[in-house]
Amino acid sequence: MHEFISTELEPNLLSTPFRVQTNWHVITGTVSAGKSTLIDQLADHGFKTVPEGALLYIEREMDQGRRIHPIRKNAAALQRSIKDMQATIEGRLLPLDVLFLDRAVPDSLAWYRVFGLDPNEILPDCFQHRYASVFVLDPLPFQPDDERVEEVAAITGFLDEWHTRDYRALGYRVVRVPVLVPKERLAFVLERLSEQGEI
Repeated sequence: MHEFISTELEPNLLSTPFRVQTNWHVITGTVSAGKSTLIDQLADHGFKTVPEGALLYIEREMDQGRRIHPIRKNAAALQRSIKDMQATIEGRLLPLDVLFLDRAVPDSLAWYRVFGLDPNEILPDCFQHRYASVFVLDPLPFQPDDERVEEVAAITGFLDEWHTRDYRALGYRVVRVPVLVPKERLAFVLERLSEQGEI
């Protein structure tokens, strides 16, 4: 089991101004929180959506002939590559487009801690874009299905806490999305955005 660290974000770095204001909405949460389901529903409703950088990075590496075990073997290198991939993806988007991101650069802050890395290493990258809103999905009921039950449960709780703390530290008003059936979760998000005049 990895040794998680609880490194706080540096206060002096948190005063960094954002470079670009966007109309992008972040959908995030811990592992198996239902992000992909919600993102797919938003796409079905005609919204532009952006896949998770981690998945795109792993797919790219496997397309180049690498196997999944070597990709995951060096966890520190993998996390840095995922952050770089996410930053590259966001750098190619148009700030004025209304779209939904399946995770965003600040998600890497919590993942860095999971693998014993200092999140302040990448904190400056979190100020490239200012997101319009951030939705953190409450974890779905945990259903253990392997021998790593305790590790998976620990990672789930850790990420849920730190994603919320990090986005709030960056100045976002985090909207927690409760556990609901998929269509009700979609309605919850759209209603909040409508109330805020975002869509």
